[in-house]
Amino acid sequence: MKSHSSTLLAEVRTFRQNHPDVRYVDLIALDIPGHFYGKRYPVEMLEKVAAGSPLKLPQNAVLLGAQGGLFKIGDYCFNDGDPDANRRLVPGTLKPVSWENQPLGQMLITSDGTEAPIEFEPREVLAKVLERLQHKGIHPVVAFELEFYLFDKKLDNGLPQFARDPLSDDADDQPNLHIERLSRFSEVLDDIAQTANDQGIDITVITAELGPGQFEINFGHLDDGLRAADWAALFCRSTRGVALKHGFRASFMAKPYLQFPGSGMHVHVSLYDGAGNNLLAAHQQQPLRHAVAGCLELLPHCMPIFSPNHNAFRRLGGTVNAATRASWGFEDRDACVRIPESDPHNLRIEHRLASADANPYLVLAAILVGLEHGLDAKREPIAPLNDDRSSGTDFPVEMLDAVRAMQHQPVLRDKLGAEFVDVYCENKRQDHLAFQQEINAREYRWFL
Repeated sequence: MKSHSSTLLAEVRTFRQNHPDVRYVDLIALDIPGHFYGKRYPVEMLEKVAAGSPLKLPQNAVLLGAQGGLFKIGDYCFNDGDPDANRRLVPGTLKPVSWENQPLGQMLITSDGTEAPIEFEPREVLAKVLERLQHKGIHPVVAFELEFYLFDKKLDNGLPQFARDPLSDDADDQPNLHIERLSRFSEVLDDIAQTANDQGIDITVITAELGPGQFEINFGHLDDGLRAADWAALFCRSTRGVALKHGFRASFMAKPYLQFPGSGMHVHVSLYDGAGNNLLAAHQQQPLRHAVAGCLELLPHCMPIFSPNHNAFRRLGGTVNAATRASWGFEDRDACVRIPESDPHNLRIEHRLASADANPYLVLAAILVGLEHGLDAKREPIAPLNDDRSSGTDFPVEMLDAVRAMQHQPVLRDKLGAEFVDVYCENKRQDHLAFQQEINAREYRWFL
């Protein structure tokens, strides 16, 4: 512990030396809907925390709804006295914030690794899954890909407007995959990539996607699943900030336009043993088939994680590469679970179902539990789409049905934690019901 504190203290002191104009640091963590919460600390107080002073925030901050409100979930929030819970600093995540008006820093905090971790904290849920896999001699290597849209900074009566082409000032309202779009929006995209790199995130490929103003950013592969999910979470925050600085609004909303493709979170996962051998490639790739079968079996029960809100369900069965059933295939982007072409050492699955606004910690945890379940059960998967285009199993396409499918699934309750499953499902149920408590103009047009 002393060595750990000295490492953190050295990190904070080095940061202060390199950024003497920074007076405050945002200490942030991801809640259940995937939003950051936290506190802004004077940098000198951060040094005290790094040296071992306690860091406490309300436990129930993790339970915030999509709009920031608290729901009654069991005894949490209203019958528990709103207790504090210990957090710790995540080493290596103290970085400068360049998109605010004043010099700031930010650093991730978490309850995992403390004396009493919060069972329903997303990062803690993933940490437990990774720890169990490590004890089994399974070491995941993970890479995220995130799609997002750029919009004009100003909304039109609350509705998004197409991003303005910086060169022509015309609306970028034409769907295309042209490389020229990367050039036209190079100033903001370059800043997004550079800012991510400054946060320690390894940005690789940038793609102009099919939707107007839509792009995809790929991250490097990591043998640290927690850090891979950290990257995805931090990238969303920095991208939104950088876009505003350039006069745009960046959004990871799953389906902002009904007529154009939605935005997804694609996750590449390979599994290795302690000697670096790819477990999925052994025995003529039989473990790969078992892992796929496990993913597909649990996928219908994980839909509240992969599609975490009403809008995310609109993306399913969309115009391009969005599956409508639990399916798999080799080099097939219509499948939920795609097997990219690769050599045996790099054999992996690409899980393509999650929406871009899903919680990356929980998405990865759910995928890994599916793979783990498949390797344990050793069942054969259904036919791949390459052999049968109609192959697949149904999954829920509405939130309340999805919550019912998740809440009592025994494997998820065991592998993700029963307390987490109950809390998460009730959070999603209450969020969905709250969303319905508003009558919009269309409802009056139809029924008045």
